[in-house]
Amino acid sequence: MHIHILGICGTFMGGIAAIAKQAGHQVTGCDANVYPPMSTQLEAMGIALTQGFGAEQVELNPDVYVIGNVVTRGKPLMEEILNRGLPYISGPQWLAENVLRDKWVLAVAGTHGKTTTSSMLAWILEDAGLAPGFLIGGIPENFGVSARLPGRPALDPASESPFFVIEADEYDTAFFDKRSKFVHYRPRTAVLNNLEFDHADIFADLAAIETQFHHLVRTIPGHGRIVSNGRESNLDRVLERGCWTPVERFGADAGWQLGALHDDGGFDVLLDGAMQGTVRWTLLGEHNRLNALAAIAAARHAGVAVGDAIAALSRFANVKRRMELKGVANGVTVYDDFAHHPTAIATTLEGLRRKVGAQRILAVLEPRSNTMKLGTMKAALPTSLALADKVFCSAAGLGWNPAEALEPIGDKARTFSDFDALVSAVAAEARPGDHVLVMSNGGFGGIHQKLLDKLA
Repeated sequence: MHIHILGICGTFMGGIAAIAKQAGHQVTGCDANVYPPMSTQLEAMGIALTQGFGAEQVELNPDVYVIGNVVTRGKPLMEEILNRGLPYISGPQWLAENVLRDKWVLAVAGTHGKTTTSSMLAWILEDAGLAPGFLIGGIPENFGVSARLPGRPALDPASESPFFVIEADEYDTAFFDKRSKFVHYRPRTAVLNNLEFDHADIFADLAAIETQFHHLVRTIPGHGRIVSNGRESNLDRVLERGCWTPVERFGADAGWQLGALHDDGGFDVLLDGAMQGTVRWTLLGEHNRLNALAAIAAARHAGVAVGDAIAALSRFANVKRRMELKGVANGVTVYDDFAHHPTAIATTLEGLRRKVGAQRILAVLEPRSNTMKLGTMKAALPTSLALADKVFCSAAGLGWNPAEALEPIGDKARTFSDFDALVSAVAAEARPGDHVLVMSNGGFGGIHQKLLDKLA
């Protein structure tokens, strides 16, 4: 089958492209911005890419057009598809019908931690010899790719693994399907990591997101399992609307619990107060320890012994762009992190502060997500940045003034409309022993290498 993917350079749609290619389909695609690294990855797979959404692409004559949620009415190609009555389908629905059908789907949902927890879970299953397929919104360093089909289990190499791990996003499916992506996945095991207001461009309020989460809960079978964060009253409220599946909780006084935290960053895992083992790793922050509990619990539902899951996490290599060390220049350490919601910013800074103690942290922030561009979360920014010694914020492309929003933290914060001026200011401020934490859900103009070059 020939599929043509509209919006192919997004992480999710790029993952679908990779999986479709592995499955033997002919894959082509287009996007508004076809550029590395995603374009390079796709072209290396033999996937032909077209810049833009020109109507002439119908001459490719694919069997079906797979539509990403970046595509809107008015795009010439989409209008031509509709006018001609050509077959089209959303990315999540294509995935559900062509890959996830008859699979044991393990879905990880939540406002924060989806990518990391999905990566942990996929790695635990892989380390146990179960060869899961996965589609994750980042690149787990244990795998080096963001998506793949299920492989051959170690104990039964003649068969295909039944397991598929997916990052279950609550963002909408397509312009013609405003349900959250995750309602298409029909998981048997579901992790509900947390739930806060986000995606202000499509959700009116927290209640609207809770409704979508309950739609997900309604799809989970009675013999399945829900692994839910016991610290989240918003999730409790979702489950109180109706739940037909056994629930295991983590992070609270019962269920899966965090035990002692060791000096080397390791921590004990408890189940109903009983010691299960110790995860030995160097990942930072309590949020990652909670992610680990969720992954261990979900993996146990898929048949992985708790001790084996704990041992696997001791070999977990994290995800690119999650407190990723980009380099050290002139004694200054530069990190890259995907944090863009105030809660994620605060937890990321908390983890780094625990690691570096009294050494200075220079936080460099690009408010780039749709929610942040709207200014919905601006009042929470000063508190979220409290643990930083200096804050440098990009003001480019915003409809609000970050200098006004950051006034509560005084002269600790500076804002810049000019990218080069921001880079120069950070480099001028940094001194040996400092830690520069760059936070953005985009490429931020390649700021990490530019900083390292200036600092050298």
